Amino acid sequence: MTREECLALDAADPLAAFRAEFTLPEGVVYLDGNSLGALPRRTSARVTQLIDEEWGQGLIRSWNTAGWYDLPRGLGDRLAPLVGASPGEVVVCDSTSVNLFKTLAAALRLRPGRKVVVADPDSFPTDLYVTEGVGGLFDGVRRRLAGPDDLSGVLDDEVAVVLLSHVDYRTGRLYDMAAVTEQVHRHGALMIWDVCHSVGALPLRFGDCDVDFAVGCTYKYLNGGPGSPAFVYAAERHHAADQPLTGWFGHTDPFAFDVGYVAAPGAGRFLVGTPPMLSLAGLQASLDLWSTVDLAALRAKSLALTGLFIELTEGLDLVTPRQPGRRGSQVSFRHPSGYQVVQALIERGVIGDFRTPDIMRFGFAPLYVGFCDVWDAAQQLADVLASGSWQQDRFSQRSAVT
Repeated sequence: MTREECLALDAADPLAAFRAEFTLPEGVVYLDGNSLGALPRRTSARVTQLIDEEWGQGLIRSWNTAGWYDLPRGLGDRLAPLVGASPGEVVVCDSTSVNLFKTLAAALRLRPGRKVVVADPDSFPTDLYVTEGVGGLFDGVRRRLAGPDDLSGVLDDEVAVVLLSHVDYRTGRLYDMAAVTEQVHRHGALMIWDVCHSVGALPLRFGDCDVDFAVGCTYKYLNGGPGSPAFVYAAERHHAADQPLTGWFGHTDPFAFDVGYVAAPGAGRFLVGTPPMLSLAGLQASLDLWSTVDLAALRAKSLALTGLFIELTEGLDLVTPRQPGRRGSQVSFRHPSGYQVVQALIERGVIGDFRTPDIMRFGFAPLYVGFCDVWDAAQQLADVLASGSWQQDRFSQRSAVT
């Protein structure tokens, strides 16, 4: 495909108008929205409003007058259509790691006679670390490691809960949420999905897939901002589940200041402490934008962008599935000097990232990445590799964040 053909695709793109909604540096092709989403233009005004008006003038009154108190549940309800959930099943709070802890512990309590947690050894490390930590708090609980393709060998009547990532953070492989969940349920276990790398990249159907619990972050494809709060999904049938972090915001009436804990109704019982209003304001602005997005068009463009990049980079060691239905919204390659190659690309204005030991990742956020961006990035990648410019010493200097 030529760049002129890519220009024509950009002109016909039904999502093209969204690009103007984001702050993007001139001369940069940003392919790291699967790690940190770009800044929506409306975010600065919303956060400034909270600082100057709601905090500066309203002071503590804004918990009532500006609706601060209701934001964790309200934003959860606004997220619900993006994940195929019903009102009251999603709350925004804490970090992905903390929410994994809460849902894993709740699931273990819902299956008291079972002592095994199953996790994927290729999951993002925090998922593995949390399963290890939770297991140590429950007498006799142990962990089995198996990926989605190997579950048949580990599922039995000892398994209480299975935790898997919907999209593999290294390879971009997408797993069949409905089929895997059904397989887990057939063995009497509960299913938790980590959707950090799929929410905002494709439509999710928690309700239709009979998911028990799910967690996800909001700073990647959802553009909530660095470290913006994560979310918890709890199916309505599990709204009586006990989670161990019984903080005051998860109480049914926080300002009753009761001595004893009574859990809030719905997914609100997964709230813990005072919510971070500045971060929630940033997410609120982004969800204003997301409320106007056609998710079917989003998925179609995502597959077109990733498919084009795969086509234009033919010959590299591709680890992302070629089949459209089996990939999320990223393309990954193996290269023995992947870190250096990515650093050389960043210097040229093409921002991707690297995951140890040898994975170069490129994320495609359909709201602000276009077909010409894909063409330009592919050309720069080819030139970096052909010229050997990545071998310059400065590209070998490791930063703390890769």
